[in-house]
Amino acid sequence: MLISAQRVLLEDAPELAEGWVEVAEEQILDIGRGEPPRAPDLVVDGVLVPGYVDAHCHGGGGASFVTEDPEVVRVATAAHRRLGTTSIVASLVTGAYSDLHRQVACLAGLVEAGELAGIHLEGPWLAERYKGAHPPQLLTDPEPAAVAALLATGRGTVKMATIAPERAGAMESIGLMVDAGCLAAVGHTAATYEIAVAAIDAGARGATHLFNAMPPLLHRLPGPVLALWQDERVIVELVMDGVHVRPELVAWVMGTAPGRVAMVTDAMAAAAAGDGDYILGELAVEVRDGVARLAGQDTIAGSTLTLDKAVRNAVAAGVGLVPALRAASTVPADYLGLDSVGRLAPGKRADLLVLDDALKVTKVMWRGAWQEWVA
Repeated sequence: MLISAQRVLLEDAPELAEGWVEVAEEQILDIGRGEPPRAPDLVVDGVLVPGYVDAHCHGGGGASFVTEDPEVVRVATAAHRRLGTTSIVASLVTGAYSDLHRQVACLAGLVEAGELAGIHLEGPWLAERYKGAHPPQLLTDPEPAAVAALLATGRGTVKMATIAPERAGAMESIGLMVDAGCLAAVGHTAATYEIAVAAIDAGARGATHLFNAMPPLLHRLPGPVLALWQDERVIVELVMDGVHVRPELVAWVMGTAPGRVAMVTDAMAAAAAGDGDYILGELAVEVRDGVARLAGQDTIAGSTLTLDKAVRNAVAAGVGLVPALRAASTVPADYLGLDSVGRLAPGKRADLLVLDDALKVTKVMWRGAWQEWVA
């Protein structure tokens, strides 16, 4: 299938331009600028971009990734795919090791089958002071043997783990993660600036939802925020829902760290679902007016964001369209080493989106097939 459009986000292009993409089965066969080499099979009326990649997501469509049931996982992935997220990393929350092993084993099979892009362990190696929506009684030090055992259960599918580097055993565990091909991300942490720098030097390369669940950046105590923000080796996650971080600050960070911001959703089950009462891991969550909080508290419990909304929010805040699109596709793919997605380029997987002038998703191609439930 040869697809052409007046506006295409081609690999490494500084701006949208007229172009074409040729797809064969599940892969992109070729791309080009300008007029296509033959009459196209489809002329797109809109913007043609790579499928979005969510590196940090707990669920959606009323379903959670904290499960041992593959069908529940498929409900969540389908809800996000309808809105343009064609690659999704399933994020778990803090739980007992026995539960985490069973959940990881379930999700690993779906990663190996190509239904998920990977697994993210957000807990249990977090700081109690900055636990967010994690049960404090289950938080623990990252004892290296326990970390290695959980990674082994994942059979190489655990792509990322969030860790508070000030906890005992953290620096050694970061090394274990790196050796296992698992990205270590600093987050839910009380670390000082110096400890965060040491974690980066030990191999940490991610910042789990920068600014959230960590000390604020102060002029004499810059904490982990400055260490993560300033180091060019680190990709920083930002939740662009207008609740987690002021949109103006997101735009500022993206302007000061070009190519180093991955927009993530941190979505829980209510994403693409609606207000109501939910469970995140073991904790009750109330979603009201689209904001998820622990029941009876002010603590944010993930989000109801989807990446299509994140892109629109970023552009509305003054971020350029191309950087916003790359922050939802190319950057998160590179962040987690997902070589087959995130770009329109020969040899990449045929995951394509068509956006209208309002940047809403009108068509989704996943693995070379248009998804029929998208209008």
